[in-house]
Amino acid sequence: MSTRSGAAGSGAEVIDLDPVRRRGAARAAEGGTRARCAHELADGVTCRNYATASGFCRVHEPEEPAAPRRPDDLAAPPAFDPRDFDEAVAGALAFLRRRLTGDYEVDVYGFDRELTEQVLMPLARPLYQKYWRVKAVGLEHVPSDSGALVVANHAGTLPFDAIMTKLALLDEHPAHRHLRELAADLALRVPVVGPLARKTGNTLAHNDDARRLLSAGELVGVWPEGFKGIGKPYRDRYKLQRFGRGGFVEVALRTQTPIIPVAIIGSEEIYPIVANAKFLARILGFPYFPITWQFPLLGPLGILPLPSKWVIEFGEPIDTSRYGSEAADDPMLVFELTDRVRDTIQQMLYRNLMGRRSVFF
Repeated sequence: MSTRSGAAGSGAEVIDLDPVRRRGAARAAEGGTRARCAHELADGVTCRNYATASGFCRVHEPEEPAAPRRPDDLAAPPAFDPRDFDEAVAGALAFLRRRLTGDYEVDVYGFDRELTEQVLMPLARPLYQKYWRVKAVGLEHVPSDSGALVVANHAGTLPFDAIMTKLALLDEHPAHRHLRELAADLALRVPVVGPLARKTGNTLAHNDDARRLLSAGELVGVWPEGFKGIGKPYRDRYKLQRFGRGGFVEVALRTQTPIIPVAIIGSEEIYPIVANAKFLARILGFPYFPITWQFPLLGPLGILPLPSKWVIEFGEPIDTSRYGSEAADDPMLVFELTDRVRDTIQQMLYRNLMGRRSVFF
């Protein structure tokens, strides 16, 4: 912004002008009001109109930027509206009434859309927005109204990466899509956790369920590394484990749906695993029993994950329709596509790691 004192045509003082305006002002000061406008037209030609004290003619006089707002100019926060509170209470009571009377829908897989959107996902949203500050990129690669197989790397001791991926698609995708994750049998058998996983859209990692969901136009999420990925030691972070026998590729080929590779950065650091207590894992029936930087050294506080900075990148879809559904019976093609998906995700991980300034910022 410029500050001027004095009347026009009387040698006005010009302060804090940009270089072009300073040049025009100098010409105006030398020649009074007969100086030419400083506005550059083209090829070094300037405007032929006479300048005012600002250095420009009245036609090309730049608009003064608005003065910065002082704290006392800021609008006061909106006053409390009792109607908002009444609406919130009414909505909560209506929700409870539907739950108590059973007047809500659950699909054949156990997915409860209302409970997911109004209760369970809001509980995870602070982790997404404030704690891990997740940045989702490439969402334009995810279709808005058709089926697709979302394939991601898996890590972090506990499957928070699946929850954050689901929340990214629900909150930030233009179509606010639900991701139907394929979960291991063990995860669905855990008390409390298993039933809640069902209600948020998880179903058993079985080809038949995956085919039905994809054929119905759903987004299906799969983490081919399984427990080998989520339970790998910190020294192997961001190094993808085997993707199994490529069952997810076979499903995509049979349903002629695209495969969307996804790279998740940040999940590896929330519970850095330094050892695996295999003896305890066998006793408890777990695939691994992690010893992390936090647990059991910090006791109950060790359950708190570290606040790493996350990036979830959705890559360009890999088209399967050009192969035809019968290609699912070709083991060599299935293996080739599986390897291609794995290599694509690995390269996406390396690229995002190279651009990361810090684990936590």
